Parts: sequence; structure tokens; C-alpha cells
Amino acid sequence: MANIRSSAKRARQNLKRRAHNRYFSATARTFVKKARAQIEGKDVETAAETVRQAIKALDKAAQKGIIHRNNAARRKSRLVRALNKAKAAA
Repeated sequence: MANIRSSAKRARQNLKRRAHNRYFSATARTFVKKARAQIEGKDVETAAETVRQAIKALDKAAQKGIIHRNNAARRKSRLVRALNKAKAAA
């Protein structure tokens, strides 16, 4: 544990921020997993809705600086590309 008051406060702030950041990154990861599972399961109608939710979660994480905006863009691009491929196959 920190001995100096300011470093103790900084440690508390870091814990709070870590929990906040982990919430948004975990939410985005969960939606991306659900979307991938539905795309692979050939459930295209519900997959489109889940992809939309995943894109929203990724945008929110990027907006808050939790993931880089290019990282979010890359993940969204891959999701939409996989969705379009599944739609074309169906």
C-alpha cells in the first residue's frame, strides 16, 4: 500500500477507472462474441441486430478511449464483412 496520501488517492482512482474501463471493453467483447456465434449459426436476421449492438458497444468504447478508434473500426469492418458473407451464402 502507498505511504503518501497523493499516491494512495491515485491508487484508488486507478482501481475505479480500471473497473469502469473493464465494463465497456467486456461489454463490447461479449456483443462481438454473440454476433460471431449467430453469424456462424446461419441466423442472419438476428445476427444483423446483434452486429448493430456490437458496433454500438465498440463505438462507445472507442469514444471513451478504452480502445483505439482504428481498433474499433477494424473490428466493426470484420464483423460487417462476415455478416455480408453469411447473407450472400443464405
